Amino acid sequence: MRRRGPLQVERIPGGPPPRPAGGTGRGVCTAPALAAACAAWRRTREESEERELTGIYHNNYDGALNMSNGFPVFATVILANHITCRDDKVATEMLTDEDVRAIVALSRDERIAERVFASVGPSIYGHEDIKRAIALAMFGGVPKNPGGKHKVRGDINVLLCGDPGTAKSQFLKFVEKAASRVVFTTGQGASAVGLTAYVQRNPVSREWTLEAGALVLADRGVCLIDEFDKMTDQDRTSIHEAMEQQSISISKAGIVTSLQARCTIIAAANPIGGRYDPSLTFSENVDLTEPILSRFDILCVVRDTVDPVQDEMLARFVVSSHVRHHPGGPERRGEEATGAGPAPMPNSYGVEPIPQELLRKYVTYSKEKVRPKLNQMDQDKVARMYSELRKESMATGSIPITVRHIESMIRLAEAHARLHLRDFVLEEDVNMAIRVVLDSFIDTQKFSVMRSMRKTFSRYLSFRRDNNELLLFILKQLVSEQLSYQRSRYGATGVAGVRHERVEVPEKDLADRARQISIHSLSAFYDSDVFKNNLFSVDPRRKLIIQPL
Repeated sequence: MRRRGPLQVERIPGGPPPRPAGGTGRGVCTAPALAAACAAWRRTREESEERELTGIYHNNYDGALNMSNGFPVFATVILANHITCRDDKVATEMLTDEDVRAIVALSRDERIAERVFASVGPSIYGHEDIKRAIALAMFGGVPKNPGGKHKVRGDINVLLCGDPGTAKSQFLKFVEKAASRVVFTTGQGASAVGLTAYVQRNPVSREWTLEAGALVLADRGVCLIDEFDKMTDQDRTSIHEAMEQQSISISKAGIVTSLQARCTIIAAANPIGGRYDPSLTFSENVDLTEPILSRFDILCVVRDTVDPVQDEMLARFVVSSHVRHHPGGPERRGEEATGAGPAPMPNSYGVEPIPQELLRKYVTYSKEKVRPKLNQMDQDKVARMYSELRKESMATGSIPITVRHIESMIRLAEAHARLHLRDFVLEEDVNMAIRVVLDSFIDTQKFSVMRSMRKTFSRYLSFRRDNNELLLFILKQLVSEQLSYQRSRYGATGVAGVRHERVEVPEKDLADRARQISIHSLSAFYDSDVFKNNLFSVDPRRKLIIQPL
C-alpha cells in the first residue's frame, strides 16, 4: 500500500474495507524495529517526502470510544513489515517555468552573493557576518557517503552568541519563515527526549511506540534552538551524535533503532552573566563544552559596542522601519492609493535585496538541482590555512582547531558555489570559505590578540571586500582610538566641562594605515557613499577627517 499525504491510504485489492467515519486514524506499528520509522511516517509533512509502506491494514474495536460516542467506532491499525522512504522532489516540481527562468537570470548577477546576504533579515541593521553565515547555512554543502560506509554531513551548523538585544532571536525567526521544513524550539522548554525521541504506550494497542523529537522532525530541513545556553548538560549531550553523524540511536523499552536527523542546526546563546567580556576567550564566556563547540562550523560573536555614530544610524533605521510599516503611516496610505509596495529597506551592502518569496524559491532550486564538485579545488591553500590556524590556536589557547574545521571549509565552499548555481567549486568559493572561517575564529579571540591576528591573516580577510570597505574599517579603528585618548585625557565631560562634539583624525594616519594594505589613493574613498553615509567629512586646509558625535 502507498501513502501520500496525511492518512490517505489506497486500499489493497481483496483487503479489509477502509475505516468507518469517526475512527481515530492512529497508525500503530507493532514491529519494534519499524516503530520509529512509522512514527516519523505518520508525522511527515505532505509536501516533503513520499513513503511506501507494506503491511496489513485492519480495524481494531475500541470499547472506550464506543462508550463515549454511543455507536461502534473502530481504530485504524497497520501491522507494518516493510517501509521505504524516497524524496519525491515535490518542492522543485512546484516551481513554474517562469520561476526557473527568474532564478537562472538572478544567478547571472555579478553581485548575487551580496544580494542574497542583504536579503537575510532585511529589517535588521548591520550584522553582516551573521547574515553571511545564515545565508550559507540555508544553502548548505553536499553530503557524501563514499562506498556507502562512511557518511559525511553537508549541513552547516551555526552558533550565535553575544549580548542581549542584538537580534539573535529575530534571525532565528527569519529562518523559520524563509527556509523549508523548519522546527523551532527553545533550550528552556526542550528536553533530551523532546529533541531526539521518546517512547510512549499506545492507548489502543497497548504497545510501546516511538515518537519523533524536534531533530527527527527537521530531517532534511533546519532545526532552530533559541536559548541554547539554558539547556542542561544532559540535554546538550543528547545532540552530540545528531550534530555530527546526523543520526539518533535509540534503545528504549525494547525498541533498538536509529533515526535520521539530517538537519542544519542554528542555535542562539547568551554568554555567562548576560554580557560578553572581550578580555576573555570564547570558551570562558560561554558555558558550553569543547565537544559541542567543535561541532559548529561557524561561531558568530555579537558585541553591543558603544559607537555614537553607529548608534544614531541604528536608531534612525529602527524608527524609519516602524514609520514605514505602520498601518496608518503616510507611506502606507500612499501605497494603498498607488497600489505599490513599500520601499526596500536600506542595507550596508549597497545592493537591492531579493524578494523573500523569490529567495525561498532560489534556495529550494539550488539545493535540489546543484551538486558542486571539488575537482578544481585548491587543496594546498586549505592545507596551509589549517596548519596556520592550528598554530595560532595552540598559541592563544582559544577554541581548539580540529579536522572538523577542514570539513567546515569544504562545506562553506560548496555552499558558496551552490549560491552561484555552479557545478564546480572554484578558487573564489575557497577564498570566501577561508574568510568566513577566519572571521569566526578571530571573533572568538581576546581583544588583546584580535588586532594582531587580523594583521597576520589580512590577505585572506580582504577577499571580496572593496577598498572603500577596508578603508572604512581602518577609519573606524582610528576614530575609536582617538575617542579613547580624549576620554582618558580630558574625561567624559571634555575640556572645561564641555562635551566633545566631534572627532578629528589626521589624514596622514589613515594614509599610513592604507599604505600597509597597498592602497595609495584616498580620493575615491572620500567621494564614496560609504564615507558620506557614516557622516565623515574632510577638511582639506587642516588635513583632517571629521566625524560629528
